[in-house]
Amino acid sequence: MITVQKDETDTSTEKLQQIEYNPEPTSDKVRDHFANERTFLSWMRTGLATITFGFVIERFGLVLRELGLKGQQVLPIHVSSFFGVSLTALGVIIMIVALINFLHNRRAIDTGQFQPPVNFAIMLTALASLIGVLLIFYLLLTP
Repeated sequence: MITVQKDETDTSTEKLQQIEYNPEPTSDKVRDHFANERTFLSWMRTGLATITFGFVIERFGLVLRELGLKGQQVLPIHVSSFFGVSLTALGVIIMIVALINFLHNRRAIDTGQFQPPVNFAIMLTALASLIGVLLIFYLLLTP
């Protein structure tokens, strides 16, 4: 609602003295949809970062192999590629599952039957932990 008051001393022109803007209150569904979208975008950033990290690991292994230490094998060919591709695949999985969760949550919010899913968090934690443990062994076993 916008209110305009006239200045009583100047009758030839209207002067704007006060503007009040009172928007209608935002519904809970709208806030829930915005929160759902922010969560989705956060998962997309996480997926893209994981893909980027996997790409860097794979390419860094290639750089180390190319530099080589004059006859010494710095990294086995398949190990850095395995971890790089695994992290890249994990990033793609994160983004696909994030989209599925976003669409599921959107439908649930619209119907008023929202129950927060835990499967995504469990799956992501298990996959990331597995890759982390494998990376620990890799780092311990390589010179």
